[in-house]
Amino acid sequence: MSRPAQGHQDWETVTWSKTKPSGSKASDAKVVNQARRAGDEVDTVKKFMGGQNRAHAHQPVSNAKKLEEETENFKHDRVSHDFAKALQQARLDKKLTQAELAQRINEKASVINEYEAGKAIPNPQILSKLRRVVGNLPAAKATK
Repeated sequence: MSRPAQGHQDWETVTWSKTKPSGSKASDAKVVNQARRAGDEVDTVKKFMGGQNRAHAHQPVSNAKKLEEETENFKHDRVSHDFAKALQQARLDKKLTQAELAQRINEKASVINEYEAGKAIPNPQILSKLRRVVGNLPAAKATK
């Protein structure tokens, strides 16, 4: 006689049961109020900043004076207006569109647009590619 196909399975029923919370740990507001009305002794403990997502809200800033006195400029350098106009003029002299120039240097057209608008952060690799395609360009002196 052959063995059943699923002889390795355990077919006994398993029952899951949960124990109810004990009365000493009841923290529900309704249960606490009911116990107070009945005259029972109730001990409640409020956790510091419990249930709130603002751990540092009431702590003073330790370096506020140092931050207030800070005068350094934290803006990124941008290409100069002269460079942007020179790039645009050199591109037009070669009769290239922004998309064609971008394709020749393997960049997106938006990169060329940013350089010509003076909004781009100077990247030496891109500047080198631009000089290779359109010719001599002035230094991209950064402005802040």
